[in-house]
Amino acid sequence: MGVLNVTPDSFTDGGNNHDPRDAVETALRLFAEGAALVDIGGESTRPGARPVSLDEELRRVMPVLEELPGMALSVDTSKAEVARRALELGVALVNDVSALRLDPDMAGVIADSGAYVCLLHMQGDPRTMQLEPRYGDVVADVAAFLEERLAAAVAAGISEDRVCIDPGIGFGKTVPQNLALLNGLDRFCAIGPPVLVGVSRKSTLARVLGDPGGRVGSDAASIGAAVAAFDRGATLFRVHDVAAHVEALAIAAAVEHGAEC
Repeated sequence: MGVLNVTPDSFTDGGNNHDPRDAVETALRLFAEGAALVDIGGESTRPGARPVSLDEELRRVMPVLEELPGMALSVDTSKAEVARRALELGVALVNDVSALRLDPDMAGVIADSGAYVCLLHMQGDPRTMQLEPRYGDVVADVAAFLEERLAAAVAAGISEDRVCIDPGIGFGKTVPQNLALLNGLDRFCAIGPPVLVGVSRKSTLARVLGDPGGRVGSDAASIGAAVAAFDRGATLFRVHDVAAHVEALAIAAAVEHGAEC
């Protein structure tokens, strides 16, 4: 899943694709590099980010979606109306960082469309999530949340085979908690749906490598984390540097399959 933020304030690429023409060019490049999906978001969810209005999010997202008919797209939104309009244009998946909690209409919109949904764990909201995240056992707590949200999605009419889950690396977690989640991915895989990991360029990577104030991790560190996640069962990866991740994960998959021969 290639990342395409059409925002002025996302943590690593804010402003790069604020012009719809630039965003369309970036989407086409990500597909050419091997992305199976391109995830388009019009509202930043970086730590400290403030929400944007429905009208502003639509203004950012819709011109890009309209220029990419027939492409394999997901929309990164927690607003049901944004999701509804995106799905009408053929978007395949709604990537909702609130896991269907923020907008009471979201589950119904997805169920009615037959689309896919990604349910992500976030403690608090983007403005507050990194202030002082606390857990009893981070892996057990996040797994219990994802199990509950999966049940809620199914109860709302979304088919379980249309759901993927995301433990939410960096969404209300400390560096040790993020590492524990990555190391414990087998617990999330046991829930059932495919597991998506979004660790690309996140500050945890920079801090693990010795930069305590680092806000953006390197692509090399991102690839290392993605391969480790693959080894622990993740099958979906939300990344910025698509080409390098495709190559690295292809080799990881070849080694795994070769070991089974």
